[in-house]
Amino acid sequence: MLTILDRYILKRYLATFGAMLLMFIPIGIIIDVSEKINKMIENKVPFLEIATYYYNFTIYFANALFPIFLFLSIIWFTSKLANNTEIIAILSSGISFTRFLRPFIIGATIVSIGVLLMGFYVVPRASEGFNNFRYTYLKSGGREQMAGDNTDVYRQLNDHEFLYVSNFNTSSKMAFNFSLERFQKEKMVSKITASRIKWNEKDSTYTLYDYSKRTVGKLGDKIESLPEKNVKFKFELEDLTPVVYIAETLRLNELIDFIDKEKKRGSSNINTYMVVLYKKFSVPVSAFILTIIAVAVSSMKRRGGMGMNLTIGIAVAFGFVFFDKIFGVLAEKSTFSPFVAVWFSNIVFGILAVYLLRNAKR
Repeated sequence: MLTILDRYILKRYLATFGAMLLMFIPIGIIIDVSEKINKMIENKVPFLEIATYYYNFTIYFANALFPIFLFLSIIWFTSKLANNTEIIAILSSGISFTRFLRPFIIGATIVSIGVLLMGFYVVPRASEGFNNFRYTYLKSGGREQMAGDNTDVYRQLNDHEFLYVSNFNTSSKMAFNFSLERFQKEKMVSKITASRIKWNEKDSTYTLYDYSKRTVGKLGDKIESLPEKNVKFKFELEDLTPVVYIAETLRLNELIDFIDKEKKRGSSNINTYMVVLYKKFSVPVSAFILTIIAVAVSSMKRRGGMGMNLTIGIAVAFGFVFFDKIFGVLAEKSTFSPFVAVWFSNIVFGILAVYLLRNAKR
């Protein structure tokens, strides 16, 4: 059962966090508009697309900076409680610091569940719209950058088939120097080659130019050659070079299936995809860690008042985000473990939270 004190603190927790979002998101939008208005005018972007972009921007921006907003909001209202000697009165009444912390943990649970569900279902769609707009209208050569590296594409389609193309053109949906090899028990059974392959949207087939198929047999190989042939394959050319931000645009079940498929294909971007997957779970957990740190830091009345608490809070919040970003990039660009990279900030600041909590109890 929640007491009057629990409801009071919980209400302040959620209201201050909401107010922090409502205060900083418009500022973020204004700054973004001032930086990109020239590009939008130059590219004659329709107003509806701009409005949709800023709807997606709001969700993307709030999700990316969620730890900072949450931490500062707790620092703010807990410092006010401390300056008004409300916390001293609460603890003097016989309530332990752990019991005082309960409504904060309940608030962190509500926020973390919201962030978790948003990360599973809402943020991926917002991320897709946000990134599509940026790469289409705001980045120079953005359409080409979306496809990532589309040269010397080598993929394992399944346990038996291996595909290679020397170059893939996303706009014309055409690939060059195509080869598809099929193996059984580590022995090649067939190989299809073509100078180029083109996707036909009308009948969902591929046209292979300078087509050649070699079938390996016990008594001799069978070779079929044609100047042009239409063939149906189970893969899509777009799957060979997914857009650079593809993982951010997939819901949880879609992302898990995509990662499994990319692992079988031997993708070199697995670490990037794993970072996105792990962050869907690590970010909600950070709500609890940052809540404990914020309460422990700001529950004591300091000589510098609320300003000192906010200074400490800003330093801690930006330190958290800094480590999170640095290790995330490290995992994406090297062989560093994605799991360790994503959870490093939570582990380090979790230890800090335990230390501060023990001191606060004293």
